[in-house]
Amino acid sequence: MKLTKKLFFNIHSWIGIRLSILFFIVCFSGTLATLSHEMDWLFNPEIRATPKKDLASRNLIVSNFEKLYPNAKIQLWMRPNEPYLCDILYKIEKENLSYVFANRYTGKIQGESALTIQRFFRDLHYYLFIPFQIGNFVVLFFGCMLLASLITALFFYKKWWHKLFELQTGKGALVFFRSMHRLVGLWSIPFCLLFSITGIWYFIERANIAGIGEQVNPKPPQLSDTDETELPVNLTYTIDYDKAVLMAQKEIPGLVAGNIYVPQKATDVLGVIGKSNVPLVRQRANRVLINPKTTTILSTQKASEISTAMWINDSVDPLHFGYWGGILTKCIWFIFGCGISSLILSGIWITYKRKSIKRKKSNKPIMGNWRFINWALYGILMGYMYVSLIKKYHVSLPAIIYISLGWLTFIFLSWYIFEHRLKRTVQKA
Repeated sequence: MKLTKKLFFNIHSWIGIRLSILFFIVCFSGTLATLSHEMDWLFNPEIRATPKKDLASRNLIVSNFEKLYPNAKIQLWMRPNEPYLCDILYKIEKENLSYVFANRYTGKIQGESALTIQRFFRDLHYYLFIPFQIGNFVVLFFGCMLLASLITALFFYKKWWHKLFELQTGKGALVFFRSMHRLVGLWSIPFCLLFSITGIWYFIERANIAGIGEQVNPKPPQLSDTDETELPVNLTYTIDYDKAVLMAQKEIPGLVAGNIYVPQKATDVLGVIGKSNVPLVRQRANRVLINPKTTTILSTQKASEISTAMWINDSVDPLHFGYWGGILTKCIWFIFGCGISSLILSGIWITYKRKSIKRKKSNKPIMGNWRFINWALYGILMGYMYVSLIKKYHVSLPAIIYISLGWLTFIFLSWYIFEHRLKRTVQKA
């Protein structure tokens, strides 16, 4: 097969059109995920915290939690990097999961929610709510497609480096949107590379290629010699969290303790993770594992001493979602994420517009049978999403209505722009 400009253009167009619906959902959900914590802050006053110099005792927070939920367990104690957010305690009660918001500065329990915006968009972008790891690999597949789309565009768009400031106007809508599509695409090259390369790394990790997944995600030790009869069924309220944090900070000088993994059964260890003076890496790069029964250190991992593979793995998440530099980098990532998402929409519009004019007298669908495949996959996504919202998260009816309205808006806008408005424009041409 001869590699020609037309071939690269056809591959680029095929990716953008045939896979358009899921491609857009994956890209735009990741874009929204970058600022999902901020959306939680905006729409849920109970999660807000006013930053102060001193933090409340972790034991005080647990004491206040126990007063409200004496029969509950804490599965994960998440302390977001954003100082304006409350701690989020993953509460398990009667096998149901919910999220409790604890003010890290006052120790007060400020509220509870069945689901957060951050969790919703993380799940959507992470695995499209499709279980059995199928959803994971579908999303990661689009990391490869994003890279292929970028490479093919650079091959058929000649001397693109001379056109970084070229925007054609006054020559009609088709020429303008085609020019804008190219311009946004050129300025998005670094982020397309970043998102696709980190997405490919996620794929390598998830598929455990060359044993990378096992290497970068070592399993915590199990306390096999622990006598379960000597420990209470609920370990949440038996742990001295302040002592555990102090032990972790002594093990890793300069550690700012963040999340805590609370043991759920007698053989589980207590895990404290957090940020140190090593830049870019996520909290998990620093971890101290503690025996909750004897309060002794079992193992310590310092970000300054981890292997190259583990450093890459712990840097991928901050780089992919842009939270490594705080709100500033998250906003930059959000803007360019919107730009990449707009490339999918403008690419669809340009192709539909051009082909609709050529086929003005034909009723043959431009997208062909692929539109049924796209919408079928979208329907599967929706089905699993509602099952997850109802059975896993026990989301309230008003929340389900709001989420449904968001998806209905997406469907309506897709129909209005790419069917109704486009057909009217072609008929007038």
